[in-house]
Formats: sequence, structure tokens, C-alpha cells
Amino acid sequence: MRRLLLLASAIVFLDLTFFTAIAPLLPEYKQELHMTTAQAGILSAAYAAGTLAAAIPSGYVVSRFGPRHSVIWGLCGLGVASFLFGILDSAWPLDAARFIQGVAGALIWSGALTWLIDSYPEDRRGSVIGTALGTAVAGSLIGPVLGALAAQIGTEPVFGSILVVALVLAFVASRTPDTTARDNQPLREVLECFRDRPLIEAAIFVSSPSLMFGAIDVLLPLRINALGGGHALIALGFVGGAAVESVLAPLSGRLSDRVGRRGPYVLGMAICAAAMVLFAFADSLATVIVSLLVVSLGSGFCFAPAMTVISDAAEATGLHQGYAVSVSNMAWAAAQVFGSVVGAAVAGVTGDAAPSIAIAVLLVLTILYARNSLAGPGAGTGPEPGREPVAAET
Repeated sequence: MRRLLLLASAIVFLDLTFFTAIAPLLPEYKQELHMTTAQAGILSAAYAAGTLAAAIPSGYVVSRFGPRHSVIWGLCGLGVASFLFGILDSAWPLDAARFIQGVAGALIWSGALTWLIDSYPEDRRGSVIGTALGTAVAGSLIGPVLGALAAQIGTEPVFGSILVVALVLAFVASRTPDTTARDNQPLREVLECFRDRPLIEAAIFVSSPSLMFGAIDVLLPLRINALGGGHALIALGFVGGAAVESVLAPLSGRLSDRVGRRGPYVLGMAICAAAMVLFAFADSLATVIVSLLVVSLGSGFCFAPAMTVISDAAEATGLHQGYAVSVSNMAWAAAQVFGSVVGAAVAGVTGDAAPSIAIAVLLVLTILYARNSLAGPGAGTGPEPGREPVAAET
């Protein structure tokens, strides 16, 4: 199982590396391609839009063909789309390439996380999800650096290299035994599970911080650029934030297995809300960077428990874990798109303060809801009586 954890972590690491690589390039694309702030938001959000569009189909692929096939197809799609993104030089083709990357990302995440969830016992679910998430976020350490490097030497060689790495990982995945948890679950049954209240609540807990990051991914690089910072400072800020989050995500996952999902989630969301207020009134580069680091601190606590809540709720309703990850993908992607596009559009008219304060209020409201609906200590800390985890083939 350790080999599988390493492979799944490497796969999601690659996916998030490219997702965050655009941050240092966004001001340059906006200037060279004569984009408005809203158009820059669309480019940033196109990846999440692709993930949203492919969320349910990717769940079907995992449940019908197994997580290994989903991962392999996703890696091939990510590699080809990344190569195209590196050679394109106009706005709408770039949007399309990034959209395809998002589709591939949905297949990658649905396959990789389902592979892990099916292979580990329930009482380690938060820990495993947190480890994979932390490794994925560590990809954010490389992503902005790649973006800054691409700004200096060109996007073609930098993004073309992702195709090579993706194909290598796809080959390794093809040589790794698949899990046995396959089920051609009827669509009507899936839709019935999607209407289950605990699953809807769990999706809200993922979507709220995701909306925040959708706005931050656009507004923060543009704010740094407006205050005189360059590609290197943007990359440094995102690298620092990713370092914080990658360390905290596995710890938060393990903590949620021990004390329940509510405590780590509420703590992380409270920190994020404070960071958004700080960003709203930041008038110096130092304050903007600090706000990014504080946001990353909060997200390091809240995302792993939120995603584990979705897995817990899916298991309680009988929903295949492939579709459970699809719910996570939908919640993240829809909120990411909304945050990027609407946040950028509002900021283009009113400035950054208004959308930042609105997001802080949303986070606080989510905290209040979570305190009443999420279980406290002792929740989600062990398997149901008589339930045996599905082990990976060895």
C-alpha cells in the first residue's frame, strides 16, 4: 500500500504543479494578450470549469473501469493539454487548453483518491486523504517556480516537459495492481445519493474555501504586480503558502481521524476569514504576502477534513467512492470558477476590498453552519462494525 500511496501522491503532485504554474504568468498574459481583469479570471478558472464538466463522468469511469484506468487516461490528457498550452499564444485557445487540463484533472483526482480510499481502512481515511492532499499542495511549491521559469525561457520547453513526466507516471500506473472495488452503479441511484443532506452539507464545506482560493488565485498576483512586484515575488508568495499548506494538510487529516472533523475545519476556516480581511485592506507588498501565507495556514487545516467528510457521507449513503470524489471535484470546481470569474469581475469595478470582505463573511457563515452540523470528537474515527476495508491487490 505504501507504493500505491507514493504513486497517487506523485500523480496529484503533477496535476497541482501545472494548476498553480499560471500564477506568475497571469500578469504577463493579461498585458500581452490585452485581457481585462475578468478575462484573466476566465483563463484562471478554465481549469476548474473543465474539472466541473468532467466531475460526474470521471466518477462513472472510476466505478465502471476502475481507478487505474481513470488515472492513466487523465495523465495522458494532462500531458497533451499542457504541451498545447505551452505553444499557444492567444486567449481563447489558451482557455480551451486549460479547460482540457481540468477535465484530465478530474479523472486524475477521482482515480487517485478512490484508489487510496479503497485500499486503506476507514480509521485512516483522513490521514491518507491528508497525505495525498499535502503532497499535491507541495506541487504548488514547484508550480509557481515553473511559471516564473517559463516567463524567462519560454513556455514551450517548460510545459512540454510535463508531457514527458505524465507519460512516465501513466506507465508506472499501468504496472500497479488496481483495486477490486468496481460497481456499475445505476445513474438513478447515484442521483438519489446526491440529494442526501449530509452529502450536500459536506460539499458546502469544500466549496466555501474553494471559492476563496478562486478569487485569491486571480486577485493576489494582479495586486502584487500593481504594487510593483514581479514574477519572482509572485512565485515566492505562492511557494511559501504551498509549503505551509503541504505540511499542515497531513497533520490535519490525522487530527480529524482522532478528534473528529469539526475542530480542524472550523479552526482553518476562522484563520482564512481573518486572512481575507487582512488582504482586503493590504496596501503594501509585505502585507499582501502575509495575507497569502495566513490563507495557506487556514486551508492547511480545513481542506483535508472537508474532503474526508464527503467520503464519510458517501459511504453512509452507499455511494461509490469514485462518485464521492466527483462530489469533491464538483464542489471545488464550481466554487473555484465562481470565485475566479465573479471575484475578478467585481474587483475590476470596485477594487479588491469588496469581494474580499464578502468572502470573509461567507467563511464565517460556513463556520457557524459547521459548528451545528459537523460531528465533534470521536466522529469518523473508526470503521463500522463488521466492515472490512477493500485491500489493493499485491
